[in-house]
Amino acid sequence: MIILFLIGGLIAGGIIPVQTSINSRLGKEAGSPFLASFISFFTGTLTLVILSLAIDHRLTFAAKSFLTHPWWIWIGGGILGVFYLTTNILLLPRLGAALTVVATLVGQMIMAIAIDQFGWFNVPVHELNIPRLIGIACMFVGVFLIKKF
Repeated sequence: MIILFLIGGLIAGGIIPVQTSINSRLGKEAGSPFLASFISFFTGTLTLVILSLAIDHRLTFAAKSFLTHPWWIWIGGGILGVFYLTTNILLLPRLGAALTVVATLVGQMIMAIAIDQFGWFNVPVHELNIPRLIGIACMFVGVFLIKKF
């Protein structure tokens, strides 16, 4: 079963450079990276409405959840998503697709290791070790090689 999740992760990872390229082109056409992000999130929202209705058969959730869960879970992902998407739109024309994706991926891995190490957001702790450090070092070498060649 884990192999199916890994395959799903690889497919999702393969979509990111395509999405970044499409949104970068949208930014040029729209004349603004912020407007491009808005259009992208708006169409994504419409897609999620359709999927929620088709699969979950609802668009509601318990309103008391606003009072029983931390405030940041309601807005943090959206705000960070805007930052990520808009940054990619700005970076791709200057760095190219490969360097944009690998640079943001290294940032993702560094933050993911910190989240694992300290158990932030109630994530199970996975301590930092030598193989993980080697993996991050290899990613930095990859950034250098892609930049140089």
